[in-house]
Amino acid sequence: MSDNLGMDPDDYAEAVLDTVERIPPGKVMAYGDVAEMIGTGGPRQVGRVMSLFGGGVPWWRVLRADGSPPSGHEIRALEEYRVEGTPLRPDGRRVDMRRARWDGT
Repeated sequence: MSDNLGMDPDDYAEAVLDTVERIPPGKVMAYGDVAEMIGTGGPRQVGRVMSLFGGGVPWWRVLRADGSPPSGHEIRALEEYRVEGTPLRPDGRRVDMRRARWDGT
């Protein structure tokens, strides 16, 4: 994930980052799941926050609803999934969302 280019995150970004930090190792959330948990915004807004400010949190735990890792970061994300024991699909390139999705509890 990229550097924040000297910008400070706003309250929404802080809420996204706080939520991402709470996702346990081996679990994931889709971008839309994060927005739903916060109660505002949507997948695109969460993705924007992650692209600007996500470098300091476990960014690999937030992915597309189909289990695909963040674009441009697939290799690194897959390494993290293997280290954390995140359940993967049989193809080994996507997370098994049914087994790995975190519900916030």
